[in-house]
Amino acid sequence: MWVPLHAVCLRSQRVCRLSVAAAVSQCFRHRDASVSHFSLLAGLSAQTCKALVYRTHGDPSRVVQLEGVALPSLGAKDVLVKVLAAPINPSDINMIQGTYAILPDLPAVGGNEGVAQVVEVGSQVKSLKAGDWVIPKDAGLGTWRTQAVLPEDDVISVPNDIPLVSAATLGVNPCTAFRMLSDFEDLNPGDSVIQNAANSGVGQAVIQIAAARGINTINVIRDRPEFTELSDKLKAIGASHVIKEEALRKHEIKELFKTCPKPKLALNGVGGKSATELLRHLQIGGSMVTYGGMSKQPVTVPVSALIFKDVKVRGFWVTQWKRDHSHDGRAFRAMLDELCSLIKQGKLTAPACTEVGLQQYHAALDAAMQPFSSTKQVLVM
Repeated sequence: MWVPLHAVCLRSQRVCRLSVAAAVSQCFRHRDASVSHFSLLAGLSAQTCKALVYRTHGDPSRVVQLEGVALPSLGAKDVLVKVLAAPINPSDINMIQGTYAILPDLPAVGGNEGVAQVVEVGSQVKSLKAGDWVIPKDAGLGTWRTQAVLPEDDVISVPNDIPLVSAATLGVNPCTAFRMLSDFEDLNPGDSVIQNAANSGVGQAVIQIAAARGINTINVIRDRPEFTELSDKLKAIGASHVIKEEALRKHEIKELFKTCPKPKLALNGVGGKSATELLRHLQIGGSMVTYGGMSKQPVTVPVSALIFKDVKVRGFWVTQWKRDHSHDGRAFRAMLDELCSLIKQGKLTAPACTEVGLQQYHAALDAAMQPFSSTKQVLVM
């Protein structure tokens, strides 16, 4: 784990690894009260790092604090890493608020995603060496920190010659897009996919991966003053069509399908009426995959879509996919290799990002929580 000071509690499944927080609290009274009790988890280690810590759930701007945290000693199968960059994702915010499907035991360090450089390896480490770049294999690992000592098996290497921001944002959105395009329908060049939230991180990754495979994308976004500008940006990265939400019920969608086949796959990151509209345009037997719910409204499936079109309604969570494949890392490795190849070819770029120093975390958190934010905040260590 990036932060071996807490266990990730899978509350939705009633499964929880042993927490060390209680033991830490007991030890805290034996030390100077001005020292964060996180340091006691590192034994007598004198080496420290900076980390964004929260002890209670709530408003991230109020409960997250920058603190000094001691590092544990390097074990034989551990690696010492320097975190280079870590984004602020919606799931990170939800974890701090206490509303996500998995929640770390408190106190905890924020951040589920990021890229780090290996500084030192334990005597029995075989797959990594100093200088390698690594990303987490799982969520809930606490990436908002400058350094970490973690087991070799908790990370996976990525090329260190790809852009820093691409590496830092590789493990969640591109992987989500890749799996949804690969696992639900047999898509061939010339086929179509329709998606809402097309300007999101996942949406932009879908556009680019689909374009690399010769698949058409019909991209739905909310109307806004800068619609034309945003549409042009999405088309520049490979979007076949960009339309407004309200166009899904107008004549122009029928005109579009005269030149573009109806989609086999719909990707829903919004929910509510937007999801229902996507369903209306699927091919018979097509699939709608829900991976997010920005509108906070339920997905409503018309009876006619089930009876007369036999549509399939599925859900996807990349964290669960990673855990389902943790016993055999070949699928994860193959996916990362293909994504990194696209990055090197210039066919997959990170979404617009604002790089922020760790000390400016308050501003970064505030910006990340703005609705429909156009850029992703990335903490650079």
